[in-house]
Amino acid sequence: MFYNLIAKIDEKFHFPVVSAHCDIPCKIYDPISAQLAVLTIIRMVDLLDELKAKDTLTLDEQAQFLRLVDQKEKHGLKVKAEVNVIWGDYIKAPQLDAYPELHELVHNIMLATSQAKQHISKAASLKLLTLVNRFAEIFWTTKGVETFVAACPYPPTQPLIYPKLA
Repeated sequence: MFYNLIAKIDEKFHFPVVSAHCDIPCKIYDPISAQLAVLTIIRMVDLLDELKAKDTLTLDEQAQFLRLVDQKEKHGLKVKAEVNVIWGDYIKAPQLDAYPELHELVHNIMLATSQAKQHISKAASLKLLTLVNRFAEIFWTTKGVETFVAACPYPPTQPLIYPKLA
């Protein structure tokens, strides 16, 4: 009803059309959320591997197994969502011209995330981290920000690409 009222007023006054090129305010992008989600996947795999090493699981351990798998799945979805937002909202022709690998890289991140979700595989989750780190490195370079590699200071203690912030 309200929409119809506004539409009728618009017919008479012809309001200007407003649009935005992204879902969130410009310049608020950071690949760290995707990187942290991958680290969580790796950590869940490590904890799942500990449970897999046992001959039998108690009821509490079975519940823990389910919670770990659930978190691995949720963080896999987060990797895809975070990378997709940057790729879809921030990456434009100038970035693609400078880094023509971006389309294939993002596609490979999506595929690697699916692999990491489908399996309890340290190798698959580490491959995903390598791809997401490359994405982060390209992202920061397009912003004119130097990067460095350092191991994250918490389990799973894997290398991450960080921006050099003054």
